[in-house]
Amino acid sequence: MENLSDRIKNMSESATLAMAAKAREFKENGIDVISLSLGEPDFKTPKHIQEGAKAAIDENKYFAYPPVNGYLDLRKAICDKFKKENNLDYTPDQIVVSNGAKQSIINVMLSLINPGDEVIVFSPYWVSYTAAIELAEGIPVLIKGSIEDDFKATAEQLKEAITPKTKAIIFSSPCNPTGSVFTKEELEKIAEVVLAHEGLMVMSDEIYEHINYSGAHASIGAIPGMIDRTITINGMAKGFAMTGWRVGYIGAPTWVAKACNKIQGQLTSANCSIAQRATLTALTTDLGPTVEMTKEYKRRRDLVYDLLNKVPGFKTNMPEGAFYFFPDVSSYFGKSNGETTINDASDLCLYLLDKAHVSLVTGDAFGDPNCIRLSYAASEENLREAITRITDALSAFN
Repeated sequence: MENLSDRIKNMSESATLAMAAKAREFKENGIDVISLSLGEPDFKTPKHIQEGAKAAIDENKYFAYPPVNGYLDLRKAICDKFKKENNLDYTPDQIVVSNGAKQSIINVMLSLINPGDEVIVFSPYWVSYTAAIELAEGIPVLIKGSIEDDFKATAEQLKEAITPKTKAIIFSSPCNPTGSVFTKEELEKIAEVVLAHEGLMVMSDEIYEHINYSGAHASIGAIPGMIDRTITINGMAKGFAMTGWRVGYIGAPTWVAKACNKIQGQLTSANCSIAQRATLTALTTDLGPTVEMTKEYKRRRDLVYDLLNKVPGFKTNMPEGAFYFFPDVSSYFGKSNGETTINDASDLCLYLLDKAHVSLVTGDAFGDPNCIRLSYAASEENLREAITRITDALSAFN
């Protein structure tokens, strides 16, 4: 007899992983599926980072349990990175290295949130934010940006959403799923609201900081007064094409870092020793490959923007970072081709997987049911072919 906890019964499955699983099923049946559903760089981890991992293995001394919060030399390197690139002053005891930025976020939620506490989520949002809040028995409170405003919720919306139960806010910039980037001026207005409320903490997810076409990345923790109110979340997956290495990290006030270290010590202990050595190489050597990857992502962004603007019924804005488009597809809702009726974005995604063999993700999972998410971390050939297939499959509804 199944006797699962209410916690797991109430937890939503990751929509991105679920769609990727469906795409794999199609592929296993011999169907040529183009997968644009996962935030998975299609580049390989740069060679010099691979060599750093190999050198660590050859040194024959990184096979024991590392410190729970990460090797000291790596945490020092992360401090140097934060200072140089983000103007953030942290000490090594304020850094916790985790098994991916997802664990970093869950560590923070479990450390800060009590049952009934509210966490304000800038929406659209990454799918796991609300799941992590609910796992900690908190309550997600969404403030929503519109496509006309590049999906960016405002400081005024934040101010109106704060209640006596509000414990924290969370957002990403550059944003998954929209690619939106908050400017320094916009973050200053958000910071002004936060500083007016004693004890209110900010979780700033900056894992896409290097995939930024706006010319400058701004960290809210660098704004005067905010370093003690901000947990800066980052990791190696996106900018360094290191998804499988599973390395995330935070810079945080000491009391938060200590709490996350305590949580992690009971959940997983430290991140993989060799992955940490690869990360040390990545953070202390040439960023050239990251720069080149970003240039290629920008080229693909421009290409896909032009292609999506030719898809009838799609409403698309120009993202300033990350590697996603988040078009509004609501013009198809309620339409039928005689066999299939598109009631919502989930129906549209399933239809396009079945008929066009293109894997996408419903925007409902990210807080906007009018949209779908498309990752352009794929080859130009696949991107062109995917959007051609999408256009052809939707022609039956136009």
